[in-house]
Amino acid sequence: MIKNNWTLEETQQIHDLPLLELVFKAQALHREFHPKSEVQLCSLLSIKTGACSEDCGYCPQSAHYKTEVEPEKLMDVDNVLTQAKCAHDNGATRFCMGAAWREVKDGKQFDDVLEMVRGVKKLGMEACVTLGMLTEEQAEKLKEAGLTAYNHNLDTSEEYYDKIITTRTYEDRLNTIGNVQKAGISVCSGGIIGMGETIKDRCGMLQTLATQNPHPGSVPINTLVPVKGTPLENQAPVPTVELVRMIATARILMPQAMVRLSAGRTDLTKEGQILCYMAGANSIFYGEKLLTTPNPEHNEDLDLLNEIGLKQLQPKV
Repeated sequence: MIKNNWTLEETQQIHDLPLLELVFKAQALHREFHPKSEVQLCSLLSIKTGACSEDCGYCPQSAHYKTEVEPEKLMDVDNVLTQAKCAHDNGATRFCMGAAWREVKDGKQFDDVLEMVRGVKKLGMEACVTLGMLTEEQAEKLKEAGLTAYNHNLDTSEEYYDKIITTRTYEDRLNTIGNVQKAGISVCSGGIIGMGETIKDRCGMLQTLATQNPHPGSVPINTLVPVKGTPLENQAPVPTVELVRMIATARILMPQAMVRLSAGRTDLTKEGQILCYMAGANSIFYGEKLLTTPNPEHNEDLDLLNEIGLKQLQPKV
Protein backbone atom coordinates (compact mmCIF):
# COMPACT_ATOMS: atom_id res chain seq x y z
CA MET A 1 0.00 0.00 0.00
CA ILE A 2 3.05 2.28 0.37
CA LYS A 3 4.02 3.37 -3.14
CA ASN A 4 6.86 5.62 -4.23
CA ASN A 5 6.20 5.45 -7.96
CA TRP A 6 2.92 7.35 -8.29
CA THR A 7 2.38 8.91 -11.71
CA LEU A 8 0.85 12.31 -12.32
CA GLU A 9 -2.07 10.63 -14.08
CA GLU A 10 -2.75 8.36 -11.09
CA THR A 11 -2.51 11.30 -8.74
CA GLN A 12 -5.02 13.37 -10.68
CA GLN A 13 -7.38 10.41 -11.01
CA ILE A 14 -7.44 10.15 -7.22
CA HIS A 15 -7.83 13.90 -6.76
CA ASP A 16 -10.78 14.01 -9.18
CA LEU A 17 -12.78 11.17 -7.62
CA PRO A 18 -16.34 12.01 -6.53
CA LEU A 19 -15.83 13.85 -3.25
CA LEU A 20 -17.60 11.40 -0.93
CA GLU A 21 -15.71 8.45 -2.45
CA LEU A 22 -12.42 10.34 -2.15
CA VAL A 23 -13.00 11.19 1.51
CA PHE A 24 -14.12 7.63 2.27
CA LYS A 25 -10.94 6.15 0.75
CA ALA A 26 -8.78 8.68 2.59
CA GLN A 27 -10.49 8.03 5.93
CA ALA A 28 -10.14 4.26 5.52
CA LEU A 29 -6.38 4.59 4.94
CA HIS A 30 -6.08 7.09 7.76
CA ARG A 31 -7.58 4.59 10.20
CA GLU A 32 -5.25 1.86 9.00
CA PHE A 33 -2.06 3.85 9.61
CA HIS A 34 -2.97 6.31 12.39
CA PRO A 35 -4.98 6.51 15.61
CA LYS A 36 -8.46 7.41 14.37
CA SER A 37 -9.09 10.21 16.85
CA GLU A 38 -5.75 11.92 17.55
CA VAL A 39 -4.41 15.21 16.20
CA GLN A 40 -0.89 16.55 16.63
CA LEU A 41 -0.72 20.13 17.89
CA CYS A 42 2.31 22.00 16.54
CA SER A 43 3.38 25.51 17.46
CA LEU A 44 5.29 27.71 14.99
CA LEU A 45 7.49 30.65 15.98
CA SER A 46 9.29 33.10 13.70
CA ILE A 47 12.76 33.25 15.27
CA LYS A 48 14.13 35.62 12.60
CA THR A 49 11.65 37.75 10.71
CA GLY A 50 11.74 39.62 7.39
CA ALA A 51 14.50 41.03 5.17
CA CYS A 52 14.70 37.76 3.21
CA SER A 53 16.52 37.92 -0.12
CA GLU A 54 14.14 35.43 -1.78
CA ASP A 55 11.29 36.76 -3.95
CA CYS A 56 8.55 34.21 -3.07
CA GLY A 57 5.42 35.90 -4.41
CA TYR A 58 3.27 34.91 -1.44
CA CYS A 59 5.62 35.95 1.35
CA PRO A 60 5.40 39.22 3.33
CA GLN A 61 8.90 38.56 4.70
CA SER A 62 10.57 39.08 1.32
CA ALA A 63 12.83 42.14 1.07
CA HIS A 64 11.54 42.55 -2.51
CA TYR A 65 8.08 43.73 -1.34
CA LYS A 66 6.77 46.54 0.82
CA THR A 67 4.57 44.98 3.50
CA GLU A 68 3.74 45.69 7.11
CA VAL A 69 6.21 43.07 8.35
CA GLU A 70 9.08 44.73 10.21
CA PRO A 71 12.44 42.94 10.01
CA GLU A 72 13.67 41.47 13.28
CA LYS A 73 17.04 39.88 14.00
CA LEU A 74 17.43 36.32 15.28
CA MET A 75 15.83 35.94 18.69
CA ASP A 76 18.06 35.02 21.61
CA VAL A 77 18.03 31.41 22.76
CA ASP A 78 16.44 32.02 26.17
CA ASN A 79 13.55 33.96 24.65
CA VAL A 80 12.84 31.18 22.14
CA LEU A 81 12.91 28.52 24.84
CA THR A 82 10.53 30.59 26.97
CA GLN A 83 8.11 30.62 24.03
CA ALA A 84 8.61 26.88 23.58
CA LYS A 85 7.80 26.24 27.24
CA CYS A 86 4.63 28.30 26.87
CA ALA A 87 3.63 26.28 23.79
CA HIS A 88 4.32 23.06 25.68
CA ASP A 89 2.18 24.19 28.61
CA ASN A 90 -0.64 25.01 26.19
CA GLY A 91 -0.62 21.48 24.75
CA ALA A 92 1.69 21.68 21.71
CA THR A 93 3.83 18.58 21.20
CA ARG A 94 5.98 19.85 18.31
CA PHE A 95 7.72 23.23 18.32
CA CYS A 96 8.66 24.60 14.90
CA MET A 97 11.11 27.48 14.48
CA GLY A 98 11.27 29.49 11.26
CA ALA A 99 14.04 31.84 10.16
CA ALA A 100 13.62 34.03 7.08
CA TRP A 101 16.92 33.07 5.48
CA ARG A 102 17.75 32.05 1.93
CA GLU A 103 20.19 29.49 3.30
CA VAL A 104 21.84 28.41 6.52
CA LYS A 105 25.22 30.04 7.17
CA ASP A 106 27.73 28.59 9.61
CA GLY A 107 28.60 30.74 12.59
CA LYS A 108 27.08 32.05 15.80
CA GLN A 109 23.52 32.26 14.49
CA PHE A 110 23.51 28.65 13.37
CA ASP A 111 25.10 27.65 16.67
CA ASP A 112 22.28 29.47 18.45
CA VAL A 113 19.70 27.55 16.42
CA LEU A 114 21.39 24.28 17.41
CA GLU A 115 21.10 25.35 21.05
CA MET A 116 17.41 26.13 20.53
CA VAL A 117 16.87 22.64 19.14
CA ARG A 118 18.58 21.07 22.14
CA GLY A 119 16.48 23.16 24.50
CA VAL A 120 13.19 22.25 22.82
CA LYS A 121 14.04 18.54 23.03
CA LYS A 122 14.79 18.90 26.76
CA LEU A 123 11.23 20.14 27.19
CA GLY A 124 9.99 16.79 25.86
CA MET A 125 8.79 18.21 22.56
CA GLU A 126 9.55 17.36 18.96
CA ALA A 127 11.79 20.03 17.41
CA CYS A 128 11.39 21.29 13.84
CA VAL A 129 13.14 24.13 12.01
CA THR A 130 12.82 25.81 8.63
CA LEU A 131 15.93 27.78 7.76
CA GLY A 132 16.10 27.73 3.96
CA MET A 133 18.68 25.71 2.03
CA LEU A 134 21.30 23.75 3.94
CA THR A 135 24.26 21.50 3.24
CA GLU A 136 24.80 17.87 4.19
CA GLU A 137 27.19 18.94 6.96
CA GLN A 138 24.68 21.38 8.43
CA ALA A 139 21.98 18.72 8.31
CA GLU A 140 24.29 16.39 10.22
CA LYS A 141 24.80 19.03 12.92
CA LEU A 142 21.06 19.51 13.26
CA LYS A 143 20.64 15.75 13.59
CA GLU A 144 23.29 15.62 16.30
CA ALA A 145 21.47 18.41 18.17
CA GLY A 146 18.36 16.24 18.21
CA LEU A 147 16.27 17.79 15.44
CA THR A 148 13.09 15.83 14.77
CA ALA A 149 12.06 17.36 11.44
CA TYR A 150 13.16 19.91 8.86
CA ASN A 151 10.54 21.88 6.95
CA HIS A 152 11.25 22.75 3.33
CA ASN A 153 8.09 23.16 1.27
CA LEU A 154 7.99 22.58 -2.48
CA ASP A 155 5.21 25.21 -2.63
CA THR A 156 3.84 24.13 -6.04
CA SER A 157 4.67 22.02 -9.09
CA GLU A 158 8.02 22.22 -10.86
CA GLU A 159 6.24 23.59 -13.95
CA TYR A 160 4.59 26.48 -12.08
CA TYR A 161 7.44 27.17 -9.68
CA ASP A 162 9.15 29.98 -11.59
CA LYS A 163 5.86 31.90 -11.71
CA ILE A 164 6.08 32.19 -7.93
CA ILE A 165 9.82 32.21 -7.16
CA THR A 166 12.81 33.17 -9.32
CA THR A 167 15.63 33.44 -6.76
CA ARG A 168 16.08 29.69 -6.36
CA THR A 169 15.22 26.64 -8.40
CA TYR A 170 13.04 23.62 -7.80
CA GLU A 171 16.20 21.53 -7.89
CA ASP A 172 17.60 23.62 -5.02
CA ARG A 173 14.59 22.64 -2.93
CA LEU A 174 14.89 18.96 -3.81
CA ASN A 175 18.61 19.02 -2.99
CA THR A 176 17.91 20.39 0.49
CA ILE A 177 15.28 17.70 1.05
CA GLY A 178 17.86 15.12 -0.04
CA ASN A 179 20.40 16.48 2.46
CA VAL A 180 17.83 16.26 5.24
CA GLN A 181 16.99 12.64 4.32
CA LYS A 182 20.68 11.66 4.22
CA ALA A 183 21.11 12.95 7.77
CA GLY A 184 18.22 10.80 8.98
CA ILE A 185 15.97 13.75 9.82
CA SER A 186 12.26 13.52 9.10
CA VAL A 187 11.23 15.72 6.16
CA CYS A 188 8.32 18.13 6.51
CA SER A 189 7.32 19.32 3.04
CA GLY A 190 4.10 20.44 1.42
CA GLY A 191 2.76 23.34 -0.56
CA ILE A 192 0.36 26.22 -1.00
CA ILE A 193 -2.82 26.23 -3.05
CA GLY A 194 -4.55 29.35 -4.35
CA MET A 195 -1.56 31.00 -6.06
CA GLY A 196 -3.05 30.84 -9.57
CA GLU A 197 -1.89 27.29 -10.24
CA THR A 198 -3.95 24.65 -12.05
CA ILE A 199 -5.29 21.40 -10.59
CA LYS A 200 -2.55 19.66 -12.58
CA ASP A 201 0.04 21.79 -10.76
CA ARG A 202 -1.43 20.86 -7.40
CA CYS A 203 -1.35 17.18 -8.30
CA GLY A 204 2.19 17.57 -9.63
CA MET A 205 3.36 18.92 -6.29
CA LEU A 206 1.77 16.02 -4.41
CA GLN A 207 3.14 13.50 -6.89
CA THR A 208 6.68 14.87 -6.44
CA LEU A 209 6.36 14.45 -2.67
CA ALA A 210 4.81 10.99 -3.01
CA THR A 211 7.71 9.74 -5.15
CA GLN A 212 10.24 10.62 -2.44
CA ASN A 213 11.65 7.54 -0.73
CA PRO A 214 10.81 7.62 2.09
CA HIS A 215 7.74 9.83 1.94
CA PRO A 216 7.89 13.04 3.99
CA GLY A 217 6.95 12.43 7.61
CA SER A 218 4.79 15.53 7.54
CA VAL A 219 2.92 17.18 4.66
CA PRO A 220 1.55 20.68 5.36
CA ILE A 221 -1.27 21.77 3.05
CA ASN A 222 -1.57 25.55 3.07
CA THR A 223 -4.09 27.82 1.43
CA LEU A 224 -2.73 31.18 0.38
CA VAL A 225 -3.18 34.01 2.86
CA PRO A 226 -3.02 37.06 0.53
CA VAL A 227 -0.92 39.84 2.07
CA LYS A 228 -1.04 43.44 0.91
CA GLY A 229 2.16 44.43 -0.85
CA THR A 230 2.94 40.98 -2.24
CA PRO A 231 2.36 40.02 -5.90
CA LEU A 232 -0.41 37.61 -4.85
CA GLU A 233 -2.35 40.08 -2.71
CA ASN A 234 -5.43 39.96 -4.98
CA GLN A 235 -5.78 36.20 -5.35
CA ALA A 236 -9.28 34.84 -4.83
CA PRO A 237 -9.98 32.56 -1.83
CA VAL A 238 -9.71 28.81 -2.30
CA PRO A 239 -13.06 26.96 -2.03
CA THR A 240 -13.08 24.62 0.97
CA VAL A 241 -13.87 21.58 -1.20
CA GLU A 242 -10.61 22.13 -3.12
CA LEU A 243 -8.65 22.10 0.14
CA VAL A 244 -10.45 18.93 1.25
CA ARG A 245 -9.52 17.25 -2.05
CA MET A 246 -5.84 18.10 -1.53
CA ILE A 247 -5.81 16.74 2.02
CA ALA A 248 -7.56 13.53 1.01
CA THR A 249 -5.24 13.01 -1.97
CA ALA A 250 -2.17 13.57 0.20
CA ARG A 251 -3.50 11.06 2.72
CA ILE A 252 -4.05 8.39 0.03
CA LEU A 253 -0.67 8.93 -1.66
CA MET A 254 1.30 9.13 1.60
CA PRO A 255 -0.71 7.16 4.16
CA GLN A 256 1.96 7.16 6.87
CA ALA A 257 2.57 10.93 6.77
CA MET A 258 1.13 13.47 9.17
CA VAL A 259 -1.05 15.63 6.93
CA ARG A 260 -1.08 19.10 8.42
CA LEU A 261 -3.93 21.55 8.01
CA SER A 262 -1.85 24.72 7.91
CA ALA A 263 -2.11 28.35 6.75
CA GLY A 264 -5.55 29.66 5.87
CA ARG A 265 -7.50 28.02 8.69
CA THR A 266 -8.88 31.37 9.86
CA ASP A 267 -10.96 31.47 6.68
CA LEU A 268 -12.46 28.03 7.26
CA THR A 269 -15.81 27.49 8.95
CA LYS A 270 -16.03 24.97 11.76
CA GLU A 271 -17.71 22.59 9.34
CA GLY A 272 -14.90 23.14 6.81
CA GLN A 273 -12.29 22.16 9.37
CA ILE A 274 -14.27 19.07 10.34
CA LEU A 275 -14.35 18.01 6.66
CA CYS A 276 -10.56 18.36 6.54
CA TYR A 277 -10.20 16.09 9.58
CA MET A 278 -12.53 13.57 7.95
CA ALA A 279 -10.35 13.68 4.82
CA GLY A 280 -7.25 12.68 6.76
CA ALA A 281 -5.74 15.80 8.32
CA ASN A 282 -4.22 14.82 11.66
CA SER A 283 -1.99 17.76 12.50
CA ILE A 284 -2.52 21.50 12.88
CA PHE A 285 -0.44 24.54 13.69
CA TYR A 286 -1.63 25.67 17.08
CA GLY A 287 -1.29 29.23 18.34
CA GLU A 288 -2.21 32.77 17.39
CA LYS A 289 0.33 33.19 14.55
CA LEU A 290 1.91 31.24 11.71
CA LEU A 291 5.18 33.15 11.37
CA THR A 292 3.55 36.48 10.41
CA THR A 293 -0.02 35.52 9.45
CA PRO A 294 -3.04 35.00 11.75
CA ASN A 295 -4.10 31.61 13.10
CA PRO A 296 -7.06 30.53 15.27
CA GLU A 297 -6.58 31.05 19.02
CA HIS A 298 -5.73 28.13 21.32
CA ASN A 299 -9.18 27.92 22.90
CA GLU A 300 -10.96 27.86 19.54
CA ASP A 301 -8.96 24.85 18.44
CA LEU A 302 -9.31 22.98 21.73
CA ASP A 303 -13.05 23.64 21.85
CA LEU A 304 -13.50 22.27 18.32
CA LEU A 305 -11.37 19.18 18.99
CA ASN A 306 -13.31 18.48 22.18
CA GLU A 307 -16.63 19.00 20.40
CA ILE A 308 -15.88 16.40 17.73
CA GLY A 309 -14.07 13.97 20.02
CA LEU A 310 -10.47 14.36 18.87
CA LYS A 311 -7.58 14.07 21.33
CA GLN A 312 -4.07 15.52 21.35
CA LEU A 313 -1.40 13.20 19.96
CA GLN A 314 1.49 12.70 22.35
CA PRO A 315 5.02 13.46 21.06
CA LYS A 316 7.45 10.80 19.87
CA VAL A 317 10.64 12.30 21.24
